Amino acid sequence: MFSRPAAARPRPAAISAWLLVVAALVFLMVVVGGITRLTESGLSMVRWEPISGAIPPLDDADWQAEFDHYRATPQYRINNSAMTLEDFKTIFFWEYVHRLLGRLIGLAFALPLLWFWWRRAIPAGYGWKLTGLLALGGLQGAIGWWMVASGLVDVPEVSHIRLAVHLLTALLIFAGLIWVALDLRAMARRPSAPPVRMPLLAIWALCLLFLQFLFGAYVAGLEAGYAFNSWPRMGDEWFPAEAPMLEPFLRNFADNPVMVQFVHRWLAFVVAALVVWLGTRAWSQGLRSEATMLVGAVVIQILLGILTLLSGVQIDIAVAHQGMAALLLAAVILAAHRLGERKA
Repeated sequence: MFSRPAAARPRPAAISAWLLVVAALVFLMVVVGGITRLTESGLSMVRWEPISGAIPPLDDADWQAEFDHYRATPQYRINNSAMTLEDFKTIFFWEYVHRLLGRLIGLAFALPLLWFWWRRAIPAGYGWKLTGLLALGGLQGAIGWWMVASGLVDVPEVSHIRLAVHLLTALLIFAGLIWVALDLRAMARRPSAPPVRMPLLAIWALCLLFLQFLFGAYVAGLEAGYAFNSWPRMGDEWFPAEAPMLEPFLRNFADNPVMVQFVHRWLAFVVAALVVWLGTRAWSQGLRSEATMLVGAVVIQILLGILTLLSGVQIDIAVAHQGMAALLLAAVILAAHRLGERKA
């Protein structure tokens, strides 16, 4: 059973199923990451301990030690000086689950990858893709700590720029897992099937979608969702004339909460138009299910975005908005892959 076969025995269907399971775990990670951000839990664990950090505090002394570490952070001193140990346990829980999921995803990817390699089950041309996804996952762990470290020195919040890098890397991994899984599923149906080339329209849709994800991360990191909780206008104006502007002007698109919220609001409809265009292209090619999922996902996502604003960033709605962003990305990847298959 554990001996290595002398000849290659590709198993594209099994590897595809495994990648989709890992993608589901990454989706869960994105959702928990949203909860972690919205509950301001991300700075509750002040050390990066990839191995020993998997063990949570087990007794009162351990909990007190963790709380003492947190009390030395700017977030506690400036924002949470009245926090009790019981309050701390709540925010610690979400950050702990977030990091534990990261470790689980790493194992769920690395161990089966090693097994498939040992059994010579990886089809030709896919070894470097799977290794690249593994490396990207390792990099994501380092990016996560790089993000957390930005909030442990002088300011009580993590850098919204680093938060954006962290989120976009997670979504890139999620998209990559699904795309490679779909390639392998096509190979399982037809062994001679080459990797699919993404249609140009889908490339443009994904570029704009990731730009929207970037501004969404800025909104979360700057807490810009609280700036104006009305729709479609921001207060009584389409853009508040009295909003303070930064210099140089381009800084406003990354550091000004009012401008960031404004761009995120209206870029959504540009993205939606391109996604609907992709959906009509899929429909015209007979891909009715893919087109329906694509258009449905973008409509639901826009509605969730509006509800997030109107609710004053109610946590459950805001988390649903972030989770739906990942599902919209999955729908775009699926439609793009099916269109690529048809073209091929």
